[in-house]
Amino acid sequence: MKTALTLRYALIAALAAGSIAGDAAAQAFPTKPIRVINPASPGGNSDIFFRLLAPKMSEAIGQQFVMDYRPGAGATIGGELIVRSAPDGYTTGLVAASFVINPSVFKKIPYDTARDFTALGIIVDVPSGLAVHPSLPVNNVKQLIALAKARPGEVFYSTSGPGTIGHLATEMLNTAAGVKLIHVPYKGAGPAIVDLLAGYVQLQFASMPLLFGHVRSGRLRMIAQTGETRSVSAKDIPTMQESGLPGYVVRSLFGFVGPAGIPRPIAERLNDALVKSIRDPQNSKILIERGADPIGSTLDEHAASIKSEIAKWRKVAKGAGIEPQ
Repeated sequence: MKTALTLRYALIAALAAGSIAGDAAAQAFPTKPIRVINPASPGGNSDIFFRLLAPKMSEAIGQQFVMDYRPGAGATIGGELIVRSAPDGYTTGLVAASFVINPSVFKKIPYDTARDFTALGIIVDVPSGLAVHPSLPVNNVKQLIALAKARPGEVFYSTSGPGTIGHLATEMLNTAAGVKLIHVPYKGAGPAIVDLLAGYVQLQFASMPLLFGHVRSGRLRMIAQTGETRSVSAKDIPTMQESGLPGYVVRSLFGFVGPAGIPRPIAERLNDALVKSIRDPQNSKILIERGADPIGSTLDEHAASIKSEIAKWRKVAKGAGIEPQ
């Protein structure tokens, strides 16, 4: 009994010492610039969003955030670099929707998405819009579903490639509505939107910032958006749920992560800097103007979201018969 109590007190003392050491490390952190691995090319949404937030984050934490672009292989090249980095808070990274979709569409990924990262906070949600070419005689989702049922195999949709969020979002619609819209994949968002504008395909799910200009000019018509509620940047556009498809929610979350094992106090300091920058009134205003809904989640909310989004997309891919490549 005495031995058990001695061991228990020793364990408590060790945990307390570890906590004190962790707090001390967090107070000293950071003493040098923080690397931010971006698995996408310069000029994309993740790049634009983070560059907007970085100055206020640097101000909050006392060091610069330095972007390191590592695109390729569906963002898994950059993801692997993050995972293999020391969990000391000095290497972080950005992730987008592909981060939680990849486990459903790739057979082999060089890491476990749910296990091998420290979630540091959701930055923004960029809802997709469902845009149709003006030649398609529909003004809402119910009319689109009716048309697709009346003309099976005759309505085509473009995406930036197989396994992308636009592909899975449309297959989610196919399954939910019992229709068969035909997939036309392109190599990137640019060619996909060009052929939609030309009328070679009839519709596309795409991020609302990509669509806004074309919708305002009348070259496209946005008939729905995919968020759980209406985006603050498109309050006049109904959600898919409001359009008669309960449970249809597609989130395109941009997150801030690090390798697994970052001490909690250091992770909290990084999260605090992120949240302060997102909640800055000017930053928040600019994000909304660019079609992004500011989030600024906690560490635990982000970790839970990663798991739930992976599970959702696996279910969607399985229902659509999409085999991992």
